[in-house]
Amino acid sequence: MKTLPMLWRRAVMPAVLAMAALAAPAAGAETIVMASTTSTEQSGLFSHLLPAFKQASGIDIKVVAQGTGQALDMARRGDADVLFVHDQAAEEKFVAEGYATRRYPVMYNDFVLIGPAADPAGVKGNDIVRALAKLAETDSPFISRGDKSGTHAAELRFWKAAGVQDQGKGYKACGCGMGPALNMASSMDAYVLSDRGTWLSFKNPGGLKVLVEGDKRLFNQYGVMVVNPAKYPHVKAKPAQQFVDWVTSKAGQDAIASYKVNGQQLFFPNAGQ
Repeated sequence: MKTLPMLWRRAVMPAVLAMAALAAPAAGAETIVMASTTSTEQSGLFSHLLPAFKQASGIDIKVVAQGTGQALDMARRGDADVLFVHDQAAEEKFVAEGYATRRYPVMYNDFVLIGPAADPAGVKGNDIVRALAKLAETDSPFISRGDKSGTHAAELRFWKAAGVQDQGKGYKACGCGMGPALNMASSMDAYVLSDRGTWLSFKNPGGLKVLVEGDKRLFNQYGVMVVNPAKYPHVKAKPAQQFVDWVTSKAGQDAIASYKVNGQQLFFPNAGQ
């Protein structure tokens, strides 16, 4: 007569082995590193987007969120497989230097100037250059990312267009991401330039509101690039290209369009344009 432990092992072990077989592919799933911006991370987009990509491909993506300039520097060191950033001039330079063979447009939103609802500097409107000139003239409190991000690069372009070399006594560079910069502006009742996506998902607005929007110069384009394996042979170019192909496909573009906060769409797909 068979003993009870032997009967138990024969009954249970097949199920255990079947479960282990199912778990094995997940445990061995490929992982790539994406250098990206704080706006895509802090807006919540990646929490929505990357699970859909994993479901479609089985590939995990580890995101390192920082300013676009820092993300590009990380890729120049060979420490990332794919980039998802928003400073087109810097991205095109990255390609020209041979660190990527192609840049793919993927989506856009816009920048907005946030400030105290009372707007003591009187900047409200749709002219970002005029608004920044007034902030400098009035020494109004302004929080700058100051971190080589795409948002910081845009801010510097707008100051230059305004002919401003001294932003005034109220200007403070935090060297931080978009979320912390918004928190500082909220606590200080200061002005700040933000991408709209992070602003819409921001939970601590205090007395701040959007004051300047609609200026065509506030357009904010995002691009994706695979780091060139000819520069760094260890780069996982094949799965990185799978992500680029997916995020610029109808499935990926639809996933971007479907991401909303409080009923508002944060990013607008425009791959191939």
